[in-house]
Amino acid sequence: MKNSIFNTTEGKLLLTSMGMALILLGAIGFYLFTDTDIAKTLILTFFANTFGGRSVGIGLCIIQDFRALPTIFYNFYLEVMVVLFTYSIFALTTTNYLRVEWVIRAMERIAETALKQKGKIERFGWLGIFLFVMIPLPVTGPVVGSIIGGMIRMSRVRNFSATFLGTLTAIVLWFEFFEFLDERFQMIQTFFVLIVILVLIPYIKKIRRLIHSLRQKAPRDP
Repeated sequence: MKNSIFNTTEGKLLLTSMGMALILLGAIGFYLFTDTDIAKTLILTFFANTFGGRSVGIGLCIIQDFRALPTIFYNFYLEVMVVLFTYSIFALTTTNYLRVEWVIRAMERIAETALKQKGKIERFGWLGIFLFVMIPLPVTGPVVGSIIGGMIRMSRVRNFSATFLGTLTAIVLWFEFFEFLDERFQMIQTFFVLIVILVLIPYIKKIRRLIHSLRQKAPRDP
């Protein structure tokens, strides 16, 4: 790793994401001593968002009686943090600032997903990224969307504005949808379980393949 890594724009984005992660850890630590229910919700929502379960994270917050602003802010905060971290790592590996084998393999898998979707949205530019991030499909999401934006050489301002606005719009829509169910049908927990199952099913095989691949390619002790 070159000493000048944090002098690059991508390195500064990485530092920003790390700073956001430290703030999150501080908040979780605080609530572990003051309100364990909130701490558990923050942790579970973090893992839900990290593995692409935006709707799951929002549902967790609503079930724990989080109000609209905290729910929307926290889920948006998490997605921004994850996007900045993954995008910067991806960019640093492609420019040879970061050469760690297992990180490169993980980024290559994300790049493969992005390349499959690139042609569908490239012609629509900013709007294509916005809609790609906002629509709740298994292959969509802010991480892949931001990387596609980088692949088509969209400026960072346009790329991140499309990615984050699409993310915020999706979070607000999911929150309103869950609130609608909760207030009118009192069935949010049942529906939430179904959402969790639907979110996890497309990723089970991918997670198993990734773990198997990492085990096979892991360096053996001499």
